[in-house]
Amino acid sequence: MLIFIAATNLIKPIIILMTHTFTTEETLQRNSVVQIPAYNTYDYLLILAPHEALAEKIMNIKEAFAKRYKCPFAVSIKPQLTLLKFMQLDMAEERIVNRLRTIATTQAPIKVELKDFGSYPSHTIYINVTSKVPLLDLSKALREAQSLLKYNPDFKPFFLNEPHITIARKLVPWQYEKAWLEYSNSAFTGRFIANKMTLIKRKVDHNTYQHVADFEFQNEPVAATQGSLFG
Repeated sequence: MLIFIAATNLIKPIIILMTHTFTTEETLQRNSVVQIPAYNTYDYLLILAPHEALAEKIMNIKEAFAKRYKCPFAVSIKPQLTLLKFMQLDMAEERIVNRLRTIATTQAPIKVELKDFGSYPSHTIYINVTSKVPLLDLSKALREAQSLLKYNPDFKPFFLNEPHITIARKLVPWQYEKAWLEYSNSAFTGRFIANKMTLIKRKVDHNTYQHVADFEFQNEPVAATQGSLFG
């Protein structure tokens, strides 16, 4: 009888030790899961912004449009010329910024000429950009980075193909028809020198954009820039 009790007492610590070891392994597994980095997905815009006086002039038009045609969305986006739209994980952001900076290094400042209004029936009204060629050339250069910008086959980057500055979009038919009757007969002129392009982002399904980086146009020869990468 005494031998049986002693054996039982010997077994108890072993059972407790095994239980403790198992719990520790579970804890380590849970901790390892928590420590895996979580990456956020963002919508990105690469834009050219007009100078302050012109931006204010365009914003006044957008505010008047919003009031007259009951379209608050018209004032939710600042006056800007969009070069590129894409979706990507934030883990790729540093590489994208470096590539865009390299492209900007060889780009000369661009004179952007604005004249009158245009539309995409039946949902968008915008200010026409008449100086299209240098902007389309820049868009072509940006396409060299598209492998970095492609989130997946269903979310490909959108590159500028028709330069414009949006007044209002996502219009319903009555808004578009009434507004286009007015703006198709209205005049507008403006110009600005684009010395840089700006990258902004927002979390997917959020409304507010935040600044990521500016890329100054330096107009350096391509050969000199390539040499600097190896210097």
